[in-house]
Amino acid sequence: MKTRKLGPFDVSEIGLGCMSLSHAYGPPPPRAQAEAVLLGALDAGCTFFDTAAVYGLGHNERLVGEVLGPHRDRFILASKCGLSRGEQRELNGRPEVLKATCDESLQRLGVDVIDLYYLHRWDRRVPVEDSVGALADLVAAGKIRSIGLSEVSAATLRRAHAVHPIAALQTEYSPWTRNPEVAVLEACRELGVTFVAFSPVGRGFLAGGVRDVAALDPADFRVGMPRFQGEAFQQNLALFSAFEAIAQEAGCTPAQLCLAWLLHKDDTLVPIPGTTSPEHMREDMAASGLVLSPEILQAVEATVNAGTVAGLRYAEAMQASVDTERLPSEA
Repeated sequence: MKTRKLGPFDVSEIGLGCMSLSHAYGPPPPRAQAEAVLLGALDAGCTFFDTAAVYGLGHNERLVGEVLGPHRDRFILASKCGLSRGEQRELNGRPEVLKATCDESLQRLGVDVIDLYYLHRWDRRVPVEDSVGALADLVAAGKIRSIGLSEVSAATLRRAHAVHPIAALQTEYSPWTRNPEVAVLEACRELGVTFVAFSPVGRGFLAGGVRDVAALDPADFRVGMPRFQGEAFQQNLALFSAFEAIAQEAGCTPAQLCLAWLLHKDDTLVPIPGTTSPEHMREDMAASGLVLSPEILQAVEATVNAGTVAGLRYAEAMQASVDTERLPSEA
């Protein structure tokens, strides 16, 4: 697989988001299936794996550590702090909490150092400079190699970068979630920060994975997202039909179209799709190197965008917990 720069590292241009193997989209898959996804991604050329302390309240870090530990020299490991305290979900950016979380993550992962360590969310009760200062202390202590931020605005990125160089900024980005285009992508290019796109296939929707909300597990957090509810969902289903037709014209699957579209948008951007399916994982990794014509790229832009997608990205309560710029349609 082709590679891209991420801070001091060279990583595969498509990484793997590990969250769904433990968290958020209903019950975790059987252990053997999760192992097949992780090891299959490694064999497919993926060298960038993304986990977090909060995913399954430690379950995901233990899984990644146990399965991929024997192959530690073959990949770059990212994890996150700031949304978990011990075995509880809690937004807390206090320096002592972030440092304690890192020690716990190192133990669960079974490693001496984490390559990329993100502040998962900015806790506005704590100046971002203080939280990033704590992560800088972890770099100095040799516990992490580089610092990342997740779900922050361009202004917050600049404040953090003034304290310590930021290697990566992660937030949701796909044809149906364009918020990074407001300011963050430009700020990342300006500062030399790699942008990492999570949920690059629209939380499975733009892969054709959600055609009936009633079929979702009640614990699946998409059930509470505005785009998956009522009339908005029905409008988005019609939109997906048009998107699927573009993928057919391009000779690829809808998921691959999403990933290739992102890779064409910016040659410093790294998407991290997640899945519980070994087959879908291989499909995602096969998007590397896929060439899209200018006509296909234009068709994607015209078909799926902030003006055509129905429903907000998050419900207001969750939106209030993130620091990202809003699109005019979300104001």
